[in-house]
This record gives sequence, structure tokens and C-alpha cells, in this order.
Amino acid sequence: MLDALSDRFNAAFRGLSGRGRISESNVREAMQEVRTALLEADVHLDVVKKFCAEVIEDAIGQEVIESLKPGQQMIEIVNRRLIELMGPVDSHLMLIDPGPTVFMMCGLQGSGKTTSCGKLAALLKKRGKRVLVVAADLQRPAAVEQLRITAEGVEADAPGSGEVAFHGEPERCAEYGKAVGAAVGVCRRGIERGRSEKFDAVILDTAGRLHVDDELMKELEAINRLLTPHQILLVVDAMTGQDAVNSAKAFHDRLAIDGVILTKFDSDTRGGAALSVKQVTGAPIKFIGIGEKFDALEEFHPERIAGRILGMGDVVSLVEKAQDEVDEAEAEEISSEDLVTSIFDAVPVP
Repeated sequence: MLDALSDRFNAAFRGLSGRGRISESNVREAMQEVRTALLEADVHLDVVKKFCAEVIEDAIGQEVIESLKPGQQMIEIVNRRLIELMGPVDSHLMLIDPGPTVFMMCGLQGSGKTTSCGKLAALLKKRGKRVLVVAADLQRPAAVEQLRITAEGVEADAPGSGEVAFHGEPERCAEYGKAVGAAVGVCRRGIERGRSEKFDAVILDTAGRLHVDDELMKELEAINRLLTPHQILLVVDAMTGQDAVNSAKAFHDRLAIDGVILTKFDSDTRGGAALSVKQVTGAPIKFIGIGEKFDALEEFHPERIAGRILGMGDVVSLVEKAQDEVDEAEAEEISSEDLVTSIFDAVPVP
């Protein structure tokens, strides 16, 4: 995962070794390599332009700390900007009291949306919450059955003092495309059940498509408008790169999503979605899926992903330590100057 991107970044930084100063020419040369690496990783072009411009602005003319090499200092600058690009950390799930809190899950078909519904339910169950998952994907009868099996698996196998239950109306699948608002009705009845049976959370597994289309968006907009879910979470396949970013923007433009779950992050992802989706949508990446098991959902920490991309966490720590030492030295120098000034001020003028 992210190996190709990491290799290209490190090659760019090696070109700065032996320099006594970070100059504009060698910074621009290094960032041209970084730019190519990001584009090959399927990072959104606008994101690449903005990122490279900010790094160049930070680095040009910056003096190299005596104990460091230019390449090491450049790594720290890029690391900081990568974290800003993907961050901040925001894995908070707002739960209202009294419940239920309604989570609307959306995403393209094949993104891992239904599996993510199960993982989110398992996470809440571990926290002692009672969760109702609602099968609102009426386009495919198999989707209703898949969510039922998932919910039963979470309830049986996932640890925690909470509870996970299933609400589905497979007979409504026959109404899909004929009865306007069939999915809205399933969601409404699921939320009403969640309220009457005092569940803490209701997770709506909405319909997906192979690509974004107006029919899908109108259905999702109707659910959002009529039922006002508390949080809308978009599930994005991390392996699809630029396509994932484009679909994420389309969902956000129509639904104003609150957060993103990146799935299949343990696969051979190039990193484009992780580096682009926050900047394109403005919505934080809350979780990443790292496997098929119910507990394979992790909080998203941008500093960890930046560390994997750069592959030089020890170098970043070295730079931070060196900068702290420089700051302390400057502080001591200022203190010494203040002491000398105060001594001279105390001497009477003849």
C-alpha cells in the first residue's frame, strides 16, 4: 500500500542531499518529482497544484538547521503539509440523547457500503449502544439479504455490551422504480421502530449505483429532505482514485455529507482518494476500512498516512527535535540579551 508513491517521494528528497541551503531551483526540481508522483497516484489535479505551491512557498529560502540535511528539512515541510491536506482528525460520531441518532450511509455500488454499515454497527455495539440497521437499498433484493446476514453476524460475533438488530422489507423491492418514495417509506418505518424500541442509533443502508446518476441522487435527496438524518456518511473505495474523488464531490454537492469512510485501505491503493477527498469535499475522513472483519474499521489519522507515504517517521522526529533545540537556543540568547540590558539599565548614569 502506497509503496510507489513513497518511493517517488524519497527519490525526490535524495536529490537535495549535500546541499547547504534549500534554494528555489532545487526545491522546484524536487517538487516537480513530487508533482509527477502525486498525479500518478491519481490525486486530483487541483489538489496537486495547491499542495506543491504551498510546499514551495514554505521551503524557498529557508535556512537549513545546522544539525540537518536539506532533504531532511524538506521531508518535515512536506509531512506537515500532507497532514494538513488530509486532516484534521475527526472520528467523532455525534449521538443525540434521547435517540435514536440516524446515520445515512451512501456510496456507489461495490464501494463496501453495506459492509461498512456492519462495521459501524459493531463499533457502536462495542461502545454499549443499541443499533438498528435498515435495508433501504431496494434496487437489488440481494442487498436486503446481505444487510440481514451482516447484522446477524455483528450481533452474534462482534464484542460489546450493545445490541444490533435488522429492519428490512424485501417485499418493497418489487415497488422499486414504480412507487415513488418506496425507499423513503422503508427508512421512515425503520426510524419509527428505532424510536419506539428505544434504539440509540439507526443506520440507513441506502441504494448504490455503478456510477452517479440523477435517479439515485433524487432518491437520496428525498430521504435527506423528508427524514433529516443527523449524519450523512459517504463510503468511498480507496482503490478507485480519481473516480472516487469525482463521485465524492457529486454526492457532497447534492447531500452536503458530514464525513467519509475509506474502504479497502489494506489493498493496493495508490493514495489518490485519501489525499484528495478532504480537499475536494471539505468533509473529514472519519474512518478507514482495513479488512473484511467487523472490527476492521479504524479511526483515520492523517499523520500516520503521511508517515507511510514518506516512509521516514524517524527523520520527521529528528527535524522536530532539531527545531525545538534551535528555538531553545534562540530563547536563551534572547534571555541573555535581556539580562545584559537589565544590568546596564541598573548602572547609574554619571
